[in-house]
Amino acid sequence: MIWISVGVLACLIGTLVVLNLMTPEKKLSALPTHRYTINSDAYRREMSVLLGPTVLPGNKVQVLENGVEIFPSMLEAIAGARTSINFETYIYWSGEVGQRFTDALIERARAGIPVHVTVDWLGSIKMENALIEQMKQAGVNVQRYRPLHWYTVARINNRTHRKLLIVDGRIAFTGGVGIADQWEGNAQDPDHWRDLHFRVEGPVASQVQAAFNDNWTKMTGEILNGEAHFDAVAPAGDLSAQLFIASPVGGSQSMQLMYLLTITAAVRTLDIAAAYFVPDKLLLESLVKARQRGVRVRLMVPGPHTDSDAVGLASRREWGKLLKAGVEIFEYQPTMMHSKLLVADSYLVSVGSTNLDVRSLRLNDEANLNVYDAAFGEEMTTIFEADLAKSTPYTEAMWESRPWRQKLGEKLLVPIKSQL
Repeated sequence: MIWISVGVLACLIGTLVVLNLMTPEKKLSALPTHRYTINSDAYRREMSVLLGPTVLPGNKVQVLENGVEIFPSMLEAIAGARTSINFETYIYWSGEVGQRFTDALIERARAGIPVHVTVDWLGSIKMENALIEQMKQAGVNVQRYRPLHWYTVARINNRTHRKLLIVDGRIAFTGGVGIADQWEGNAQDPDHWRDLHFRVEGPVASQVQAAFNDNWTKMTGEILNGEAHFDAVAPAGDLSAQLFIASPVGGSQSMQLMYLLTITAAVRTLDIAAAYFVPDKLLLESLVKARQRGVRVRLMVPGPHTDSDAVGLASRREWGKLLKAGVEIFEYQPTMMHSKLLVADSYLVSVGSTNLDVRSLRLNDEANLNVYDAAFGEEMTTIFEADLAKSTPYTEAMWESRPWRQKLGEKLLVPIKSQL
């Protein structure tokens, strides 16, 4: 009898493991056809209508580089809140940075401002309960996204990886930064990471607020509406933009399709900074075909400083096809490069939380800001090239001569590629 019980338990555990290793059913099986260019009306129309939401004019977007610029700007916006603060993040850890944000949110809550905070349960695993209790006691409404319970173990693999901050429904932030000490500073050494974040004003801020509502409503059943969250937002600049989101619940392939359509439309350049680059077959094929069309493809990935050696191994296994096609690969040297950036034809800029791996494209809730503007595209190309100057080229000869231990490690990671 005891062996039957053990067998049933083992079967149950095995089933749960398989459920969490599985990705949603894959429906994309072929690349989109190259039909238009990045700066065409047709491309923008499909970004709005086929994928959505609508590309909106009248926005101002400020690039923030590293914690030295990102954290002061976010904290200043929080301190100036007058009607609402809505904040969603994957990583929120204890430490100096975590305490500063906690204090800032508490101060506004005590001043009577509604403050809503979503932290991912897994991403905030290093967040001491004391920080959450401090916020709750001050009136901050804190929710942990998909905490572990016996009835949720089959969904534990689906996380929110979004980084969203919206203040008064008018000022929004998104990008790659987490609330933790390694993002502090100016990427000056291996203990301080390289990252990008964006401050947004204008109509697209309402799309960021809607993205926050997406998970808040799932968790609480509450809809955050009214002028405190969705006041009329006047134009603040001359940039056209959209806040693009994806989730396994609402269609996990939408973010993947956004990337594939963009890569397929490029005719001159593709500049990609990918903190975690573990591409699937379609993404690899799209980059190779871009090279065949004469597109210059430059891919920047972390070098010697990384928080995941396994990702580095799984990524490098695929580089041979890219290098043979003429894709230029660079390894960032000074510290961990955590940016998630795509610049296509120096016109379309996409930045946010999405990594170019199966986990981000099919398992996580993600958010990217897409900006359509030649001058802004040139600005981001300049920033990308400044990082390239701190990177080392990785050649086809280097790939061919990599040691057998590395090749073995690459093969062993294939079965869990979607989990990296």
